[in-house]
Parts: sequence; C-alpha cells; structure tokens
Amino acid sequence: MPPSPALDHRPADAADLAEVVAFPQSAEELFFAYPKAAWPLTVAQLAAAMAERRDSTVALLDGRVAGFANFYQWQHGDFCALGNLMIAPWARGQGVAHYLIAEMERQARQDFNAAYLRASCHNDNAAGLLLYARLGYRAGDILERRDYQGRRVALVQMEKPLS
Repeated sequence: MPPSPALDHRPADAADLAEVVAFPQSAEELFFAYPKAAWPLTVAQLAAAMAERRDSTVALLDGRVAGFANFYQWQHGDFCALGNLMIAPWARGQGVAHYLIAEMERQARQDFNAAYLRASCHNDNAAGLLLYARLGYRAGDILERRDYQGRRVALVQMEKPLS
C-alpha cells in the first residue's frame, strides 16, 4: 500500500502566486473561486485580493503548493468568510480541500475568535456544495447573482459553527 500523501500548510507569499493563478482551469472554475476576477486569473489580480484579505494560506501536498484560501470578511468574536478556495488540478481528489478548509476553520477560531465560518458557493458548483455539506456546513440564504456570462445564478450562503 502506498504511503498517504503528506499535507501541510503555511502563509501564502508573493512567490506562490504564479503557481496559484494556474489552478483555475476555466472561466467557470475561476468564477467559483473568485467571482470578481477576470479570466484568465493573473498574479496582479490575486495579489490585489491578498492585499485586501486576511490569512491567505497555501496547502502543501508532498511539499508542493496544492491549494489556496483566505478570508474575505472577518469580524472578531463573530465570524469569518472563506474566500478564494482553489485546488491545483493535479491535487484534486486527494483531501487537499478538506485539509485546507479545516485549517481555515482553525485560523478563524484562533486569530478571530470566530464562532462561525461562512462559505458561499454557486449553484452550478456541485462539487463545492457537496464538499461543504460533508464538512458540516448548512445552507442559509440564497441570493441571486450574475455569472461571468451574465446568466442568473444562485449563490448559496453556507455556515458552520466552530465550537
């Protein structure tokens, strides 16, 4: 039996961005991870997001950058909102998203004393909706948005207590 892949994490830095911008494989994938970004994702766009956000983190799989996430909203003692969750195509299906979300939950508790972690997921992102549901997130509000092609989509707001 092959050994389990080694998962770790660290704060993201500018040197990671060139790798991370290649994670979304289509305009649709980019929309799921970063709705305000223009396809294709650029280092400048991601650097601007990192500058406005908190706790940008990379997940490492066997030492390689395999995932990225941050908080786009945070309120001490209340909640954090998970943003820019992206997983490298070569690392998908290997537990990276699960690991990275758990780490972001830990950081929300530790750094912001957050009682909840919020995540938003578009209705077309079945993999994301199913992942969040498996991890204990529950759907709340459903908001109408427009996707990258101007089509109506539903944004499902999800939340998980961090007790």
